Amino acid sequence: MLRVEDWAEIRRLHRAEAMPIKAIARLLGVSKNTVKAAISSSGPPRYQRAVRGSIVDQVEPRLHELLHQWPDMPATVIAERIGWTRSVTVLKDRIRELRPVYLPPDPASRTTYEPGELAQCDLWFPDVDIPLGSGQNGRGKVPVITMVAGYSRWISGRLIPSRQTENLFAGQWELIRELGTVPRALVWDGEGAVGRWRGRRAELTQATQSFRGTLGIKVVLCKPGDPEAKGLVERAHCYLETSFLPGRSFRDPGDFNTQLAAWLPRANNRVHRRIDCRPTERIEADRAAMLSLPPVAPATGWSYRIRLPRDHYVRVDANDYSVHPGAVGRIVQVSADLQRVRVFCEGRLVADHARCWARHQSLTDPAHRAAAEALRREHRPTWRTGLDQQVEIRPLTDYDRLAELGGEVA
Repeated sequence: MLRVEDWAEIRRLHRAEAMPIKAIARLLGVSKNTVKAAISSSGPPRYQRAVRGSIVDQVEPRLHELLHQWPDMPATVIAERIGWTRSVTVLKDRIRELRPVYLPPDPASRTTYEPGELAQCDLWFPDVDIPLGSGQNGRGKVPVITMVAGYSRWISGRLIPSRQTENLFAGQWELIRELGTVPRALVWDGEGAVGRWRGRRAELTQATQSFRGTLGIKVVLCKPGDPEAKGLVERAHCYLETSFLPGRSFRDPGDFNTQLAAWLPRANNRVHRRIDCRPTERIEADRAAMLSLPPVAPATGWSYRIRLPRDHYVRVDANDYSVHPGAVGRIVQVSADLQRVRVFCEGRLVADHARCWARHQSLTDPAHRAAAEALRREHRPTWRTGLDQQVEIRPLTDYDRLAELGGEVA
């Protein structure tokens, strides 16, 4: 089965590098049919848990020794050196996994950028009061996802509810969609939702592989302890803190994004000292060299199916949202982005809420509450109706007379 990273690389080579199918198959060591299937697919391949143990495990120490001395040694030559007599395919797969450890990439070493080459991304946590509702405040807690185009220094940004994977890639797609084109590479620091360095090898998350594969681009992880690799976006954060935040107050997250969107055109029209011109003077050349938006948008936000429980609520990002109780017991489709939470049952909309930025809240639609009360009345057992009858309360003097006379009270 084709790995997600190979699937993403095939799509990048085809869309960004315009490489022929035959050349891609030769480069990656896969069949042409595999390349065609990856290009025509709309989503990443699904994986099954790998079987524990392999016949290659016993020779892996020898593979490390050879690759340490000769990182470029072909797999066929390695098979000859270790006397391999079994299937060469499984050996090639293991060598393909081990070789990057001894050939680590160093993609963030440039100080000048070509048009469309890359954009640096990061999260900025503004130290300012942002009311989230329900008495909660987002000071230093809710991030702004920022993106700076390398060639033009064009700044984009948007406040998102959290650094969670679904929120991060939803925000990333919003910035790319507003830009109108796709940078050929996105440079990220070691953000957990994007990936991390394990030893000498960068590992992207499955969500990142799916996102970059749909767009046909690279995602580059900066090495730990290398802040200069994303100096553009770090300087943009300093500029936001010194030029955007001072003297401002915000009613809610929507007001923050509205003010930020109104300020960014002025920021992108200033003269940038490093390039000695305005980002607005370079952005068209930058966009022209970038990739076009994909025909199918990448899957971002929340999307899952669940059988609606009796309490008729679904959970999205630590909050519960009510659903029409008529869908109780049925399979519903939950879809949520940065603005709305929607629930569908058999193609019908059964819930539509605005996203709540406060955490640990229960959001109830009044119509859902009224429908639930009506349904509960219809299903109330008949034997309970007699419990509402009025019962006569006798005065206490009657019981006093009963105790004195030792008889019945009429």
